[in-house]
Amino acid sequence: MKRFVLYLALLSAGQLVFAELRIEVTEGVDNAVRVAVVPFAIRGRSVPETNIRDVVDADLTLSGRFETLPIGQMLSLPSSGDDVFQRDWQLLKVEYLIMGNVSLAEDTLGDKAVVVTFELYNVFRGVVEATQTISGSREDVRDLAHHISDVVFEELTGIRGVFATQILYVTASGPVGDRRFRLNVADADGYRVQTLLESREPIMSGTWSPTGDEIAYVSFEDDGRPGIYVLDIGTRRSKRVAQFEGINGAPAFSPDGRQLAMVLSRGDNPDIYILNRETNRLRRVTRHYLTDTEPSWTPDGRYIVFTSDRGGKPQIYQVALDDLSLERLTFEGDYNARASMLPGGQSIVMVHRRNDVFHIALLDLIRGRLMVLTETELDESPSVAPNGSMLIYATQERAGGPGILAAVSIDGGVKFRLPSSEGDVREPAWSPVKRKTFVPR
Repeated sequence: MKRFVLYLALLSAGQLVFAELRIEVTEGVDNAVRVAVVPFAIRGRSVPETNIRDVVDADLTLSGRFETLPIGQMLSLPSSGDDVFQRDWQLLKVEYLIMGNVSLAEDTLGDKAVVVTFELYNVFRGVVEATQTISGSREDVRDLAHHISDVVFEELTGIRGVFATQILYVTASGPVGDRRFRLNVADADGYRVQTLLESREPIMSGTWSPTGDEIAYVSFEDDGRPGIYVLDIGTRRSKRVAQFEGINGAPAFSPDGRQLAMVLSRGDNPDIYILNRETNRLRRVTRHYLTDTEPSWTPDGRYIVFTSDRGGKPQIYQVALDDLSLERLTFEGDYNARASMLPGGQSIVMVHRRNDVFHIALLDLIRGRLMVLTETELDESPSVAPNGSMLIYATQERAGGPGILAAVSIDGGVKFRLPSSEGDVREPAWSPVKRKTFVPR
């Protein structure tokens, strides 16, 4: 078992105050790949101070799959394969080097662009495995670094990296009776926290659109009544899309973003509905005298997976949207809820109760095999990374303690926690791959 602790200072743009987030990798793979992220050479006097090396090093460490070499143990600081003395790195048992340089160049608008050239070097073969030159604005430096991490991660694991993604979550702070709720978004490594919405009323069920341009959520701002809203991240404007009598909850975007599944009671029992965002028409897809809730879409958009107690205890069901036929998916255990399907469509993650303790579990729908992934308690709200390799969820470090975020790989081999100093942290949602991409020059 590998264990690391990274201390990161988070700046909340909405509050302009610092809140400490401690990212603790509690378990990593035993055969971690040993890499060295060399400080990038600076070309030119006017290049802004940059932390590209530190960001890439932290990303790879956070994944739990890599062991990085401290700068103080490096025998040289090459910036390209031509400068590498293989024997030095072989003595240090380093398998790969990540190195490069940073400079400034004039972009098409006449502004100064930050240009980064990087290489992934295989020490034992003595060859460059990957190299790119990418550029962005001065404000893009962290994004450039996350792009490098994603390229390295995919080259060495065969899995698309998700360091350039974001996490949406809700915080609740302050004394009982005077709580402040905030809908926040941060980079996947915890940096660049932004508060998108703040209220004295609860904020719940935040979820991303497929493009990452919008967020749907539940708010009680209108006379304390629940309503479903869609927030445009670019303009920070919210639009109410549902506020019927009774329950309005659990919004979920369809894979194409044109529809929004939700739970409505409309004065009756809670059922699953679909709102067509273009026509504003509602379609009811379940009808039962007990509760149907927590809808999520299959990747192909043909089915909705949801929680229902129609069998006596909460279990996971699937409804086909063409003929509204139902299929029960879970049978093991007396409580299964809050299911999300992995990108391949062959497995779901969910909250599973075992021995009166709530854990996050993975169910292989093909083999019918269930695996409990977490060792924490009171786990809830699992959200899968866009590459399907990890999930983030809400939990508590101790019974009655503040809520924190934690993450675990789908195979259970890598685990980390994200305690925050800003009160309870709840309902995380992992974004799709961010829209900002850097095309090699």
